[in-house]
Amino acid sequence: MSHVVSPVREPLVLGGKTYADVTEDICRQVEAKPTKLWNIAFLISLVLLGIGMYSAYRTWWYGIGEWGLNKTVGWAWDITNFVWWVGIGHAGTLISAILLLFRQKWRTAINRAAEAMTIFAVLCAGTFILLHVGRVWLAYWCLPLPNTYGSLWVNFNSPLVWDVFAISTYLTVSLVFWYIGLIPDLATIRDRAKTKTARIAYGILSFGWDGAAKTWQRYEAVSLILAGLSTPLVLSVHTIVSMDFATSVIPGWHTTIFPPYFVAGAIFSGFAMVLTLMLITREVFDLKEYITIQHMDVMNKIIIITGSIVGVAYITEFFIAWYSGVQYEQYAFLNRMSGPYWWAYWSMMTCNVISPQLLWIKKIRQSVVATFILSIVVNIGMWFERFVIIVTSLHRDYLPSSWAMFYPTLVDIGDYILTFGLFFTLFFLFAKFLPVVNMAEIKAILKTSSDIQLEAHKPTVKAASHSEAQTRPAYNKDAE
Repeated sequence: MSHVVSPVREPLVLGGKTYADVTEDICRQVEAKPTKLWNIAFLISLVLLGIGMYSAYRTWWYGIGEWGLNKTVGWAWDITNFVWWVGIGHAGTLISAILLLFRQKWRTAINRAAEAMTIFAVLCAGTFILLHVGRVWLAYWCLPLPNTYGSLWVNFNSPLVWDVFAISTYLTVSLVFWYIGLIPDLATIRDRAKTKTARIAYGILSFGWDGAAKTWQRYEAVSLILAGLSTPLVLSVHTIVSMDFATSVIPGWHTTIFPPYFVAGAIFSGFAMVLTLMLITREVFDLKEYITIQHMDVMNKIIIITGSIVGVAYITEFFIAWYSGVQYEQYAFLNRMSGPYWWAYWSMMTCNVISPQLLWIKKIRQSVVATFILSIVVNIGMWFERFVIIVTSLHRDYLPSSWAMFYPTLVDIGDYILTFGLFFTLFFLFAKFLPVVNMAEIKAILKTSSDIQLEAHKPTVKAASHSEAQTRPAYNKDAE
């Protein structure tokens, strides 16, 4: 009879790396001088940020009238971009918190950059809150602070106030989680620093980390507690953002499917953005042995699942509109599909529902170029989804006399460019001055998930007699 040894999972760390190799490879980009490519990319980000700051100045100085809003469409690019950026920030917490609780080893190479992406994306979303507050110097009125102006309190019945609480909590927990994960790696860079300035700077940032067993024990405990706190935030933040729409009475918005639909869409767009950034990082910093095809394959599978959920949600919306018998609801969805903004609707369907189905093909799922292109396509589609939900539900009111089209102005576009400039400026600074991959966690899985360690456990098929098969020891799965 044939004796088949149990298969072993694909390795997560390639190249036969040792602990010293991991430290050297990941510290390299922090310790080296900025490359010409990094300088060019950073300069472009600063230019975008500068253009955006001019648009923000015009918005604050001249008012919201600088945007393309009108009497019918009172919300457009501002809220579209806000929801889009909050969605992008979802994958970081999911990868960090939920996959940590489920002990998924494949998260280790991508969690650091995903967490950083979360923080930067939420900051970009926050800029739109500040932009459309109008009088930005009074933005603190959104918080329930004691004040000297009499009984001036925020309206706790408003979902917009829930947004302030949800996003500020999400940002705080994500920031703490990300920074605590950085501390052991900052201590490594501190100990390797060649200049006094670097030694002092990284010494302050690493909080006197000494690598003792007790220190590691506390680190693990705090990581688990923060992961537990972060997990409900993954669901709550975008649920609350969806309630900005769901608690209104506007046809196309007033629906209970929005919370799960928005959460699935957020994870969908978030993972796409993580892939976009990680594939660039993989090439620029030569981290192919750490960010592997296996990582890409698993993340693409999550994109297939969440993309399919989003597709089902689109179909369900049409079914509910038909089943409700409410003609205004039915018209809202027919207008999305075939009205003046039909091109936005079909762009959304093509990018979000049709294009991710290509990832069922393993060859495409494991192709770096195809994955990179599809990850950008998905985020374009998710932007169109938010635009379709917001603008096409507003631009045709109950009265035909109030029907109006929305056209973005240059200031609308400039405010959007501002967030890209801010995001990439922060991301490039992070990638240069902090370790972009979590060294400590990579080392923790090196003995069980590197190609050298798994070499001995490759699946084999070997002829064996019945008696030999009975006496041979069983495959030890724990050895993985």
